[in-house]
Amino acid sequence: MKRLALVGYGKMGRLLERLAPEAGFEVALKLDVDSNAHGEGLTSASVAGVDVAVEFTTPEAAAENVLALARLKVPVVCGTTGWHARLAGIRQGVTEAGGTLVYGANFSIGMHVFQKVVAEAARRMEQQPAYEAWAWEIHHSQKKDAPSGTLLTLLDAMRRAGYSRRVDVASSRAGTVPGTHEIGFDSAADVITLRHEARSREGFARGALWAAQWVTGRIGVYEFSEILFAG
Repeated sequence: MKRLALVGYGKMGRLLERLAPEAGFEVALKLDVDSNAHGEGLTSASVAGVDVAVEFTTPEAAAENVLALARLKVPVVCGTTGWHARLAGIRQGVTEAGGTLVYGANFSIGMHVFQKVVAEAARRMEQQPAYEAWAWEIHHSQKKDAPSGTLLTLLDAMRRAGYSRRVDVASSRAGTVPGTHEIGFDSAADVITLRHEARSREGFARGALWAAQWVTGRIGVYEFSEILFAG
């Protein structure tokens, strides 16, 4: 079995630990907020024998963790969101260190298929000015970034597909909702609603473990959807 480091040991970390054996991983290292303050838990000794790391922490800690792992030559799958404004600098740092990173706003395989559907709808709706568009999401109250990286990615997919008109954007944070995203088009005649609803965090965890299987032995920086649909 490959040896896995869990950088971040909250709800996602514990779920990853439970699912890791199914994906062919043995958890060799677990770091939480106390054992990895300011990246101090990531050392050559602590990661000795580790094949790959999965990082789910906070936007403030993620970039530092990713760069530390790159310097230690440990491939990392980063599922933390809210730090992608720093992506250009992180990409450069990982590349210069000869490291490996897979990142994504969302590691749900279903969400990435949904993104393709949204892009195709947006491409066709660009030619239908009678319709106005909205984008809405709801996540659990502990999620820090709003709008989420996933919603921003969906909006970017619409723009890249050619949709140039205004999209009304809203975010809600309440309860324990794993994540629901909705894209809609409304006219006087009818309404089209496209919706992805996560039932649990398990889909995110399984996607991250799939990426961890894929990334071992590779070098470079990859976005999750690039490798998911490659070939």
